Amino acid sequence: MGQPTAEKTGARGFDHIDPPDTEIYLDCVHCGFCLPTCPTYLVLGNEMDNPRGRIYLMRAVDEGKAKITDRFVEHMNLCVLCRACETACPSGVKFGFIMEAARGQIERNYQYPPKERRFRKFILDTFTDLGRMSTLTSLLRFYQKLGLQKLARSSGVLGFFGRLGKMEALLPPIPDRQELPEVMPAKGEKRGRVGLLMGCAQRFFLPQVNEATARVLAENGFEVVIPKDQACCGSLLVHEGERERGKGFARETIDVFERASVDFIVVNAAGCGSVMKEYWELLHNDPVYRERAEAFSKKVRDASELIAQADLNGRLRELKLKVTYHDACHLAHGQKVRLQPRKILKAIPGVQLVELAESDFCCGSAGVYNLLEPDVAQKFLDRKIDRIKETGAEVVVSANPGCTFQIEKGLKEQGLNIRVLHPMEVLDGAYQGTIPPQP
Repeated sequence: MGQPTAEKTGARGFDHIDPPDTEIYLDCVHCGFCLPTCPTYLVLGNEMDNPRGRIYLMRAVDEGKAKITDRFVEHMNLCVLCRACETACPSGVKFGFIMEAARGQIERNYQYPPKERRFRKFILDTFTDLGRMSTLTSLLRFYQKLGLQKLARSSGVLGFFGRLGKMEALLPPIPDRQELPEVMPAKGEKRGRVGLLMGCAQRFFLPQVNEATARVLAENGFEVVIPKDQACCGSLLVHEGERERGKGFARETIDVFERASVDFIVVNAAGCGSVMKEYWELLHNDPVYRERAEAFSKKVRDASELIAQADLNGRLRELKLKVTYHDACHLAHGQKVRLQPRKILKAIPGVQLVELAESDFCCGSAGVYNLLEPDVAQKFLDRKIDRIKETGAEVVVSANPGCTFQIEKGLKEQGLNIRVLHPMEVLDGAYQGTIPPQP
């Protein structure tokens, strides 16, 4: 069991650093419209594992009627932060803000058991450090090329490694990285100058997505700037409650793209884009960065959001593909971007788009949720794969790296020969005349 720390032993359960906003949670009228949209409630059936129940727990702690106990932490951490409740809420409750704030309170005022604490630290420190990620992916590429991965998976030895073994099941083929130039010139009439966020997981595990995004932007009249000094945007830390570290990365990201003098900051990972569009909230108490964060957030665009705002440039070749589209939670609910990826796919000659039932139901990735809560995440994934099978699609299109890893894992588990591609990869394939081969 975890232990509370001395900082929260006063009359109220939350400390003074970014507590959940009282005005936000008091907007909740407990109507229950969110319940049918909440993945954890639909799978677990527990009142404390839906937004209404979690708000009740937050309010009880905030008013000093309860404390940050093991049970409180469990219910907060079981939330996937998909924000589907925000889409459904008639009162407009910004549940994502208060959930991230509640996790920040947990991070400061609760002590995880040693084993859990070490695992969480390993995950968050590794996936937000570009140096560690470079070393890790180099070793994993070596592991794959030597055939050790095939041997480990066929032998069943990974089952002895617990959650690390389950992490390995998510590992995609790691291609050799190609360094992109710092500036890619626009083709044809110039529409603007944009900065491209490389991301962390995307940069190292799916570099082909960044390459495709840069080519598509250039093809459509944008000069693409790829600052070499960019680091993690901090989104993963914000989602998991490490708000102060997340703020540090946010400030660095703002600095980097301000120096680049761009019209827009383009993101092709839904979770990163969602937090970057909300830097204004994260840094609203920072006297130095508050106004800069507001200006920055207004410039952030998902790649499909920017590309779909005008007619596509260039010649699109025919791709005879039957595809379905999975709505990444932080794109559909966090950023309210739904139509734009579909518009792009429908514009490609030969592409048949089949709508996916429950397209915005969480696949279980949710940042690192599938690593921290693998059993519950698997239930979400099984439901997602069942819906995908119903479409008869050859390709699932997803605009978030975590979703890509998770869905690919589920497809492999069921022996389904279905690709998972980013919208920018499909569009780039139309410009090239073929989709990229399986790595």
